[in-house]
Amino acid sequence: MSIPPAAAGDRNQSSLLATLTPMALPAFFVLLWSTGFIVAKFGLPYAPPLTFLLLRFLGVLVILLPLVLLLRAPWPVGRFRQIAVAGVLMQAGYLAGVWCAIKLGMPAGLSALIVGMQPVLTACAAPLIGESVRPRQWLGLAFGLLGVALVVYAKINLVGLTPGSVLLCVFALLSMTAGTLYQKRHCPQFDLRTGTVVQFTASIVVVLPFAWYVEGLDWQFSQVQWTANFIGALLWSILVLSIGAIFLLFALIRRSDATKVTGLLYLTPPTTAVMAWLMFGEAFNMLGITGMLVAVVGVIFVVKK
Repeated sequence: MSIPPAAAGDRNQSSLLATLTPMALPAFFVLLWSTGFIVAKFGLPYAPPLTFLLLRFLGVLVILLPLVLLLRAPWPVGRFRQIAVAGVLMQAGYLAGVWCAIKLGMPAGLSALIVGMQPVLTACAAPLIGESVRPRQWLGLAFGLLGVALVVYAKINLVGLTPGSVLLCVFALLSMTAGTLYQKRHCPQFDLRTGTVVQFTASIVVVLPFAWYVEGLDWQFSQVQWTANFIGALLWSILVLSIGAIFLLFALIRRSDATKVTGLLYLTPPTTAVMAWLMFGEAFNMLGITGMLVAVVGVIFVVKK
């Protein structure tokens, strides 16, 4: 599927992203995206999940909106609705599902395995956006899923598992997959600065009433414990995840087929496992190393031209 050239308003950030080599951009994205579970481990003990996400979304706007106005970045006239819908699915739906599931007791390993089904789901739906999946890519998707399963197998703990937490993870999986496909089909090209503002504004509108009704949110954020760990996790999730990683994800969606982009997510659980081993001393054995290698082979099959 050919991708139209970026609009004039996108050239500044596109030229910056273009300085990254074709291999460095996906690798950097995987590295940043993989810190999501680490951030959850640091931040969720000190705030309810929807409240945390609301603060995260507000922080993005506080940083980006003044820059957008100062730089006079072009607004996506005529595409506000499509960009907002994609943002609600990829930000509010995906993150709320995963973080609420973890808060309810869903083991991180099992959560990663469920969400790790996204590349297969995206490949099945690829014909809906005019993309095709070659036999080699299907083989790569199978290898990737097997690798993820091996990595998280030793970490799966069913204690605290509930139907509600499983449904939330499945909801997150469906939401992220639908958002990726929708954005690829209806709004693959937009100014990253203003488009991100639109997406997070829409996500705030969706998350706010749920945070108020379910978590008792008040204007003082009284349920938040403003510890050093929480502030660090919040700043990381704003600057690195919601701005840095999301900008890279949007750039990848522009450049590649949706199947190739989501195939990279197979590398997220293995990378997260390594980070958890280094930072928290979590178990990481030969089975996990084998799974990482299998996942890498799968991703090579998926993204290789």
